[in-house]
Amino acid sequence: MLNVSTLDNWQGRKVLVVGDVMLDRFVYGNVERVSPEAPVPVLHFKSQMEMLGGAANVARNVVSLGGQSVLIGVVGDDEAGRAICGELAMRDGVETHIVKSSKIPTTVKTRFVANGQQIMRLDVEVRLQHDLEIEDMICASVAKQLEDAEIVVLSDYAKGTLSEGTVKRLISMVKKTGKLVVVDPKVSDVSRYSGASVITPNALEAAAISGVQCSTDESAERAARLIMEKADVSAVLLTRSAQGMTVFASDVGEYITTHIPTTASEVFDVSGAGDTVVAALALALSAGESVVASARIANLAAGVSVSKPGTSVVLPHELRRAVRVQSDKLSHNIFPINEAALIVNEWKKAGLKVGFTNGCYDLIHPGHVALLKQARATCDRLVVGLNTDNSVRRLKGDSRPVQSENARAVVMSSIDSVDLVVLFDEDTPLSIIDLLDPDVLIKGADYSVNTVVGADLIIGRGGKVVLVPLEQGHSTTSIIERAHAGG
Repeated sequence: MLNVSTLDNWQGRKVLVVGDVMLDRFVYGNVERVSPEAPVPVLHFKSQMEMLGGAANVARNVVSLGGQSVLIGVVGDDEAGRAICGELAMRDGVETHIVKSSKIPTTVKTRFVANGQQIMRLDVEVRLQHDLEIEDMICASVAKQLEDAEIVVLSDYAKGTLSEGTVKRLISMVKKTGKLVVVDPKVSDVSRYSGASVITPNALEAAAISGVQCSTDESAERAARLIMEKADVSAVLLTRSAQGMTVFASDVGEYITTHIPTTASEVFDVSGAGDTVVAALALALSAGESVVASARIANLAAGVSVSKPGTSVVLPHELRRAVRVQSDKLSHNIFPINEAALIVNEWKKAGLKVGFTNGCYDLIHPGHVALLKQARATCDRLVVGLNTDNSVRRLKGDSRPVQSENARAVVMSSIDSVDLVVLFDEDTPLSIIDLLDPDVLIKGADYSVNTVVGADLIIGRGGKVVLVPLEQGHSTTSIIERAHAGG
């Protein structure tokens, strides 16, 4: 069973990433006409964004998920290479030990995006020919960093950084330390990866390696078996896009196949999703999880990644939520305050209007449901602050609450109108309102704006207070009194 404790266990673990370093550039604009010069669309430029790509994106994802990463590779002695080693690596918290070569330009992939759709990609790349001096420099850097690393990732995009000789030297070096090696391959001759712990081809790569089209679970298993034989590795993780993943690994002397269905509900952009898989897989393995358990977590991370635009990283709270949805359908929307603040911040960054309401909600009745439905209509995402048991006792007396805070939170999180539930122990929710900074405060019409806790704060920040009509004839107190009378 998936557990969020795995995410806690990998925090701060160091992953050594070696491979083909690239710059990912996204050019955004609108297409409204066709060029008079040729039958091609005219992209009206709006903005541009640059980020670490290739092996560097694996390193970037490791950091975003809470680990530490050291990146080793090769770039050209040019502006793109300097951007990778300088401001981009610094921004993303990636430690770099990168060789600069005058023999090649830095690989740059420029994606042109119009109206939310990628319309073209322009690649600047020259494959690095084998250079023994560069090979020695890479191996020397790995040797220096290996002692402090928990696991090594070889991110091979077939651009020349990981030549056959380099790969064999690196795997031999790492195996002597007893540490794991994860390989993301792009070449069809996988014998060079002999001795690696896990190899992670996608369906197209697996077909090229094995000669088997991975269109079904059965064919994916055949491909994985053949890849394991050819590569001489301990496990194969085959990523299959909408069909999920197939893991072929040994378990107490037996080879076991596990098919993992995809978790992505909506695919926005697949750019960099494979790098996210490798980063999450490596971190989970470094935390002591099995290959199958690590693959399940990586699968969830991929589902989050493809739902975001561009070469997007996955953040810990996003993956935590995905793990909770997968492992505990009843309480996946319940978060501690610090994680709730991160989620709300992401919603607001995405331009979503966040609403907040609060209460004891001891016994949910139709009046509560109606209020929550009206509250959700005022915003894009609704957060409910729920008094803890101690808080309820101070407000209502020792006989309350009837239901525990956990029971009340689970019931609240199951209501369609509610997007997030957070518990607070104070008498009022002022501190969490201050931290979450919602756009809208919602209370029942039995309040006035002046009596709503946090109203002055939110109005002062440009937000608003909404008072919604109450459904008459419903009261938690009266329900309890009737229950006692009937008893």
